[in-house]
Amino acid sequence: MIILGIDPGLANTGWGVVEYVNQRYRPVSFGVVRTSTEHSLADRIHAIAENIGALAEKYSVQAVSMEDIFFSQNVSSSIAVAKVIGAITHEMKSRGLDVQYFTPLQIKMAITGIGRADKNQVQQMVALLLKMDRVPRPDHAADALADCITYAVMNSTRERMGGRLK
Repeated sequence: MIILGIDPGLANTGWGVVEYVNQRYRPVSFGVVRTSTEHSLADRIHAIAENIGALAEKYSVQAVSMEDIFFSQNVSSSIAVAKVIGAITHEMKSRGLDVQYFTPLQIKMAITGIGRADKNQVQQMVALLLKMDRVPRPDHAADALADCITYAVMNSTRERMGGRLK
């Protein structure tokens, strides 16, 4: 299965593609879609969704895993990220792809087994699980690769439990 992971953001949306076969991971590619404040909000959101759609097509993606919105003190940035998530979801569902969302806690648990793991611990485990020589950079891309692994872990668990996990 080819999984596209997304770490959504307005300025930087991380993406990663991982092949998952027989409980083994193979990193395919990763990077970041960047947008500039020189463009309107609508243009930035559209550009992100369009770029992610092109990646899904380029890599023949079969499933999409996206970090869910994490509300912080800055509500306005959370709203912008929610709009990005919505636009990407629309783009992926238009392509007939399964889209699943995972909270930061779920991602940390799937990758490290520790819900309070810090960002560095998660990124080190991503590199280890994907048999990479170093932690993928930039951080947003590493986070997107973690989303891919989380999708594989959660769906593998769901299958073993007869589809009862939600």
